[in-house]
This record gives sequence, C-alpha cells and structure tokens, in this order.
Amino acid sequence: MTSDMISLLGQGFWETLIMVLGSGFLGSVIGIPLGVLLHITDKGGLMPKLTTNAIVGVIVNAVRSTPFIILLVAIYPLTRLIVGTTIGTTATLVPLVIGVAPFIARLVETSLREVDKGLIEAAQSMGATDYQIITKVLLPEAMPGIVASVTIAIVTLVGYSAMAGAIGGGGLGDIGIRYGHNRYMPEVMWTVVLILVVFVQVIQSVGDWCVKRVSKR
Repeated sequence: MTSDMISLLGQGFWETLIMVLGSGFLGSVIGIPLGVLLHITDKGGLMPKLTTNAIVGVIVNAVRSTPFIILLVAIYPLTRLIVGTTIGTTATLVPLVIGVAPFIARLVETSLREVDKGLIEAAQSMGATDYQIITKVLLPEAMPGIVASVTIAIVTLVGYSAMAGAIGGGGLGDIGIRYGHNRYMPEVMWTVVLILVVFVQVIQSVGDWCVKRVSKR
C-alpha cells in the first residue's frame, strides 16, 4: 500500500471520527432530554400528558423506522439549508444527528423505566419537586444505563457514517467504496474494515469503562 493511500486512509479516519463523535454528542444533547420527556409524560410518569407523549412518540418512531440511507436523501433540503451543501463530512452530521437522536431517546426512556419507583415515591414524600426528582433521582439512578445506551448509539453511528460514504459523505466508507469496490482494490476494502472494527472495539471498551465508573455509588 502506497504512502498516498495510507495518508488518504488517515484523512478518512479523521473524517469518520468527526462524524461519529460530533453526531454522537449532538444526538445525546437532543436524545437524552427527549427520552426524559417521553418517560415523564407517559402514563404513570411524573407529569403524565398522554397527548404530548403520543405526538412525540409518533415522531420518534417515524424517524427510527426510516432506513438511514433513505433519511440521508430525504432531508437533503434541510441539510442544504443548515450547512449550505449536501456532500462532505459537515453535511453528513445533519442526518446523523437526526437519525441517532430518536434512537438514543428510546434507549434512555427504557433506562429510566428501570429506576426503582420506591425511590421516586420516597423523594415525593419528602416534598421534592418534579425537577428535583428528575435531576437528583431519575437521571443519577439511570446513568449507567444511559451511558451504555449512548455507547450503543455511537457504535451504530460508525455503521451510519460508513453508509453515508456511499453518497459522498466522506470518511472511511467513501474510501472503501471508491477504491476498494469501484477500483477493485480489495486490500483497501479490508484495511477500512479492520480500522472500523478496531474503532468499534475502542468505543465499546471506553463505554464499558464509563459505565463501571458511574455505577460506583
């Protein structure tokens, strides 16, 4: 493999890193509060509002059920409106965030459901407000599950970012398709696969370490 190709792979990995970590962060900023909203407005939640819950739930499910490759194309106008283009690493961040935020929201909602209701009732009996219960009880108790959920979402984003390469999204996926597939260079394809496998392993290991850290009371 030539030095030019090694340099190209390095650039591709950097672009993939930006896409995955950038969209993972922004998706969490949107998805975690959305998951909290879904949980507290559900039947039996702190602030049950079934109409709100139903509307938000439909929107979340609609985005989650849309295949990412279709979502990429479907929101081209929105992507162009936000970043001024539909190709490249920056443009890919828009559909990645929109695609992963609802995924994180549902995972967070599931983690919050596992919090012992007795803790919530105890906090209510001591006069805690809904905001205090959310910030002092729900989120701290569910934090290991939330961190694990974000880890799963970031790993999923690695696959999404590679898929985005098929339509000009940049990153390792773009290199694997342009050189490994279109130019019949299997060594490039397998190198891309190896890099992505190692990348996922590192993300999962870091995520598992973070879960252990936040699990310590």
